[in-house]
Amino acid sequence: MKQFYQQTKDQALTKLLVDPKIGLTTEQVQQNRQLYGRNQLPEKKKDPYWKIFLRSFKEPIIIVLLGAVILSFLSSIYAFRTQNNPQHGLEALYEAIVILILIIINAFLGFWQEISAQKNLDALREMNNRIATVYRNKEWQTIATKDIVVSDLLKVKLGDFVEADVRWIQADELQVIESHLTGEADAIAKNSATINQEAELGDRFNMGYSGSTVANGQGIGLVVGIGENTELGNISRLIDSVEEKVSPLQKTINKLTKTLMKVSAGIVILTFIIGILRAGELSINSITSVLSTSIALAVASIPDALPAVLSIVLTIGASKMAQNKGLIKSLDSVETLGSTSYICSDKTGTLTQNEMTATKFYDGEETFNVSGLGYAPTGKIESTTGSTAKTSIFLKGAVLCNEATIKEENGKFLPFGNPTEIALTVLGQKAGLTKEALLKNNQLIRTLPFTSDRKMMSVVIKNDTGYWLYTKGAPDVLLRNSQNILLNGKTVATQNAEAEFMKIVDSFANEALRTLAVGFRQLTENQARKETVEKLETDLTIVGVAGIIDPPRPEVKQSVKTLNEANIEVVMITGDHANTARAIAYDLGIVKTKDAKVVNGLEIEKMTDDELFKTVPTTNIYARVSPEHKQRIIKQLQHHQQVVAMTGDGVNDAPALRVADIGIAMGINGTEVTKDSADLILLDDKFTTIEKSVKSGRTIYANIKNFMRHELTTNIAEVLALLLGLLLFSKTIGQVPAGTPTLTALMVLWVNMVSDALPSFALGYDVAEADIMKEDPRDPNESVLANHTWSRVLIRGTIMGAMVYLSFWWAANIGMSSSEAQTVAFLTLVFGQLWHVFDARSSHSLFRRNPFGNRNLVLAVLFAGITSILVTILPFFNLVMGTANLPAWIYLLVIFVPALPTFILSGLKEIFGITIW
Repeated sequence: MKQFYQQTKDQALTKLLVDPKIGLTTEQVQQNRQLYGRNQLPEKKKDPYWKIFLRSFKEPIIIVLLGAVILSFLSSIYAFRTQNNPQHGLEALYEAIVILILIIINAFLGFWQEISAQKNLDALREMNNRIATVYRNKEWQTIATKDIVVSDLLKVKLGDFVEADVRWIQADELQVIESHLTGEADAIAKNSATINQEAELGDRFNMGYSGSTVANGQGIGLVVGIGENTELGNISRLIDSVEEKVSPLQKTINKLTKTLMKVSAGIVILTFIIGILRAGELSINSITSVLSTSIALAVASIPDALPAVLSIVLTIGASKMAQNKGLIKSLDSVETLGSTSYICSDKTGTLTQNEMTATKFYDGEETFNVSGLGYAPTGKIESTTGSTAKTSIFLKGAVLCNEATIKEENGKFLPFGNPTEIALTVLGQKAGLTKEALLKNNQLIRTLPFTSDRKMMSVVIKNDTGYWLYTKGAPDVLLRNSQNILLNGKTVATQNAEAEFMKIVDSFANEALRTLAVGFRQLTENQARKETVEKLETDLTIVGVAGIIDPPRPEVKQSVKTLNEANIEVVMITGDHANTARAIAYDLGIVKTKDAKVVNGLEIEKMTDDELFKTVPTTNIYARVSPEHKQRIIKQLQHHQQVVAMTGDGVNDAPALRVADIGIAMGINGTEVTKDSADLILLDDKFTTIEKSVKSGRTIYANIKNFMRHELTTNIAEVLALLLGLLLFSKTIGQVPAGTPTLTALMVLWVNMVSDALPSFALGYDVAEADIMKEDPRDPNESVLANHTWSRVLIRGTIMGAMVYLSFWWAANIGMSSSEAQTVAFLTLVFGQLWHVFDARSSHSLFRRNPFGNRNLVLAVLFAGITSILVTILPFFNLVMGTANLPAWIYLLVIFVPALPTFILSGLKEIFGITIW
């Protein structure tokens, strides 16, 4: 069955039951609305606040901690009601409350970040209630765009949006910008002719698509698709079909959590069995007596501050990124940037400015280079010999033969008209010429608009010297209609000058410049006023050619270099032409040679997934691709175990942003669909923000890894200290009865929440180590504890745990009470980890980093140390936690002796380079 672009105008009108003399009747409008619905894309339903809040409770560690809360509550109730033991009941109750507060804090942090990101995104969204003009009941009517129905006749003019998919049935000099779908910055000339063969979306010249903008002329289109049934709707479905992503950090933390849960379960079961065997019976009393130690071990073996610390560290990272103009929508995406190995970017509007600019021109005498990019009329015009451009016939013709305008509002230059004509208008202003000024001495007699048949535009001018025709168009078209060429300041017959002129044109084209020539001729008054277009546009003298390009963003080149140094590949994926893509990629340093390989959409279409899989590692440029092609490329890179970020601003980028490991959208020029699909929004639209975000991501991951190393070292020390006490402290020593745990459960919780968690939070403020952007991106399947981290954790945790138990045993042997011995063990553990946290800051050793480089960490350590001593002095905490006041000399011992293992191990590592330490 033929598609609409393959049908004639009459066939399309007949198929959709439209009489072009009447338009749709009111009855037909109602019928079509019932049949096709409204012209709106379906909005994705947002989760209610309560569901967002409860989402964090699905984390495995949270489930374990909830189990500990329930057991503590049950133990408390039993102690109060059955055992009549209020002290144990209070201890168990405090345990439950403290753990529950920790869980709620974690849930709130995740909830707050997600809601804040959504509010920021909503603030970016501009609500546009646009209107459209349609022909109904024999008259043109203005209606809301959502009320457009299939079979409507839609009229558009310069500056309008095309509000539905249409088959053009009338096109008067109509040019439409479809860069949001195709990636091409140039306006596309439209017509109503039938296309007999199959054509790609960007080559369907008789079709218009929802979201496009009219750059020139006017037209009438037959609406053939609305809402979900447009090309935008097709992209929306592609977005919805993409599954939610799991970040590399989520994967490795989930894997680690499962391992820790198994270890925890094993330790608790072992403890429970040993306790029951020692009690000699299985009863409620024996179970509850063992339960306290079991809960303490469960809490000790699980890094219960992990969810909260992760959320806080990621939130700190998100805040830093926001300061650098990067809005992160999901906390997990902060870290994903740090493991990114490929950044795939759209060209138009992302790597380039989406502002056509004349960067070079030949005026019949010399070739000039033009500085200054974009629509601002600032920049220099200089030839290779150093001369500046004068008011040549070429510049005069380029400005007069032009219908574009530039207006300045609040310091910004706003363009109106065809992008190519805008480029020539800005070029004229840089040379000191404006159309308004020229028209003071030149009267505009006639305008001969551009048509796709002629591929030229002309104006007829009258001035003191007579009547003149100025024409602009493609160089090859003007050559066919020329008699002479101005070459090196001399008028030469076309047949003698064509070869040399085309060398100039080709040199421009080799730089990916779009070329546009200008010609002129003198006319008689009769010719000027009455001659046909075909006869007027002959016998021209070509006076020059302009080279126009959508310029690269100036900051991108350095960013690409920095990312390459960080061993991150930058790939251009664009809907633009291959030559243009290659030239831009070479200019930005994405590829190193001017003849670099380019894979186009048609080639991808013919490739199987296996063939594309083999192609993607060696390809950095993809041209003329569709949204489906972008998704395929990203998926094949992911099959190579690459972590892929995709940047873009147009609707055509949205599906690829969703399927990528992290989607990056432009916040200023990006479409709302793209922003909704992204994980990171660049509030300044600068590619350099991606580079800063990658560094932030790597820093955050390093800080998380440091936290995990510190946290797990403490957990191992706690578990080992408790297990050694359970296994070895089988006889009463002095005042300490046999079976007394080395630490109480609330002491373990204090360590985890205060002396462990607070310094860990402060690690989130650490700056990156100097070589962080010289490292390879980490393997997404690599454990957070890879590269000898486990060995460091085990060695240091074992030594710390042994020291904690030995301090408890020593205190018992010198005649201290149970609470005093436990307090000595408690403070030994606290200060052991407070010294260790400075070593945990570096992947090397504590001697490689300035201990005062992180002010927040120093303050956190001081606070944790002071408050930990206070809970051994204040009577309330003595009652609740089971701590006791100690002699001054003991306090000095427990503060400084625990530092010895950290300094000795770091020193040995620094001297002998032993990586496992």
